[in-house]
Amino acid sequence: MENNMKFFIITIVLSLFQTNLVLGQAGNLDISRFGGKPNTDIAKAIVSAFTQACAATTPSKIVIPAGKYIMGSVDLKGPCKAPIELQVDGTVSAPTDAAALKGVEYWFKISHVNSFTLSGVGVFDGLGPTSWKQNDCTKNKDCKMLCMNFGFHFLNDSTIRDVTSKDSKNFHANVLECGNVTFDGFKIIAPAESPNTDGIHIGRSNGVKILNTNIGTGDDCISIGDGTSNVVVQNVNCGPGHGISVGSLGRYENEEPVEGLLVKNCTLKNTDNGVRIKTWPSDLGATVTDMNFEDITMINVSNPIIVDQEYCPWNQCTKEKPSKIKISKVSFKNIKGTSGTKEGMSLICSKGVPCEEVQIANVDLTFNGAETSAKCANVKPIITGKAPVCAA
Repeated sequence: MENNMKFFIITIVLSLFQTNLVLGQAGNLDISRFGGKPNTDIAKAIVSAFTQACAATTPSKIVIPAGKYIMGSVDLKGPCKAPIELQVDGTVSAPTDAAALKGVEYWFKISHVNSFTLSGVGVFDGLGPTSWKQNDCTKNKDCKMLCMNFGFHFLNDSTIRDVTSKDSKNFHANVLECGNVTFDGFKIIAPAESPNTDGIHIGRSNGVKILNTNIGTGDDCISIGDGTSNVVVQNVNCGPGHGISVGSLGRYENEEPVEGLLVKNCTLKNTDNGVRIKTWPSDLGATVTDMNFEDITMINVSNPIIVDQEYCPWNQCTKEKPSKIKISKVSFKNIKGTSGTKEGMSLICSKGVPCEEVQIANVDLTFNGAETSAKCANVKPIITGKAPVCAA
């Protein structure tokens, strides 16, 4: 009896040791170990692999090998005990019918994780075209938003590199409440006619960098929402799309300040807009400050430089009240190329809170071989070097 008890105790101890060893050293986790196979739905396999990786006390890598896969919605939540990398080398496709995603806001969402990396040469294909036909947001302000490809929420010290987001049903990537997140070599592909497919939207985050990235889509290539600070956008190609935008702001209550943006060494080609700050005419206040756009090439961009404080798409508002969003310390420097319209620069600031400390330096834009014009209101820009001449 005593020997049996000793054997039982030893067995339990060994079992616990082996369990702790597995959890402590997850290592490389190929999704095939969790039932993930090509041409099948790998959502459950990814969740299972993440659960094991999240519990590990040493760094782990989840691998989706080359091949074609299907994936329903995935929602991964931390906190985790050690860094995790998800390496995707295959093509992962969403359900064609948006209804199959059961109303979720994000197709792939990860939140509350530190030191997360999404890498690989793989493609996340949202199979958006069927859903785009159902989109009525240009006519209906209460329209139902479709599923976004990625939700990156409450991540810190994390990286998204090299993977491709294709044909999202809605926004490609939504970055919310993140700190020190870097997109490097990220690719976004969607046609110009795809509605509401913003490339990367950033909200209430600090220290986001978007580097060496190619974005072609049907809405803003990059959009920056309230509460966002210290953003760097560098070596980015945008087109097709609606350009790189701060805002829109002033539509919702309790919006937080936007401060600290550098957009540098970027090229915009065949876009509806270039670099833009947009706010709604309303009595909701906030501030936008320290916005810097420099060393930018425009190629057939319809509206290269815009500050629009009378932004009111689809007649969803009135212009009776001026915007109360205060814009200050904005610079447009070393911007060259071609405009798709005669008006290369439009600075329409609020008559309620005029723009302050706006600098224009070396802006050389042409339309059909001639210099472009500029329209300015409620702003007195400081101009150095060549620039379009402001007219009221």
